[in-house]
Amino acid sequence: MINIHPTAHVDSKAQIDQDVEIGPFTIVYSNVVIGARSRIGSHCEIGVPTALGDGSPLCIGSDSLIRSHSVFYESSMFGPRLVTGHRVTVRERTIAGENFQIGTLGDIQGDCTIGNFVRFHSNVFVAKKTVIGHFVWLFPYVVVTDDPTPPSDPQIGCLIEDYASVAAAAVILPGVTVGKHALVAAHACVSKNVPPYMMVAGVPAKIVCEAAKITLLDGVTAAYPWNTHFHRGYPDEVVARWKDGDLEFTWPVTHPTLMHSMG
Repeated sequence: MINIHPTAHVDSKAQIDQDVEIGPFTIVYSNVVIGARSRIGSHCEIGVPTALGDGSPLCIGSDSLIRSHSVFYESSMFGPRLVTGHRVTVRERTIAGENFQIGTLGDIQGDCTIGNFVRFHSNVFVAKKTVIGHFVWLFPYVVVTDDPTPPSDPQIGCLIEDYASVAAAAVILPGVTVGKHALVAAHACVSKNVPPYMMVAGVPAKIVCEAAKITLLDGVTAAYPWNTHFHRGYPDEVVARWKDGDLEFTWPVTHPTLMHSMG
């Protein structure tokens, strides 16, 4: 059964799976596929047509939750259990894996590839051609850029590798790679590559120490790698791998487009 609010407009060509709910005043355009048991809040635009796409549909995986006033363009794909805050914008040609979470007022500019179990807090901005690995955290007001000499035509994407954490209000400049399990401190401006397992801070950001030297508030327990102690919201099978010491485990990528995009 599909539950569509009387004020919503769903194009007859849109493909809506079973047990989907669509809220008041939401528009679902024709070039859209919505997976089973997904919920779309009020005042959303889903599958906005754009000449910048490739003609493919917007595909929302099963068991997803898109909250009110969010806008998704066509020609993007999201794995199961996508979750958004309110007023999120995602442009065309964005490919994301399983259980991607986008906080309120998140803005993804398109042509981006995002792995499994990635977490964006509120007000995150991600520029075009960004590639983000699996289990990455971007905290509030993080800005990932692509224009080396703004305003100009070149777009040089950033790479943020698996398990990296980018703290609040940090800025990642075009072409930068943030290595796996690295930590970018709050308000840092990162203009050079960050080696794996290291912490950088400052403007411009410089290497401070190995991230593993930072402790939790007890002053004893290593805060990084974060998955040694933080497990909330992750599947039991992932947590079990972490507890066994496999701290670089990545959830299997099953979507062929995502597999190709992430190399």
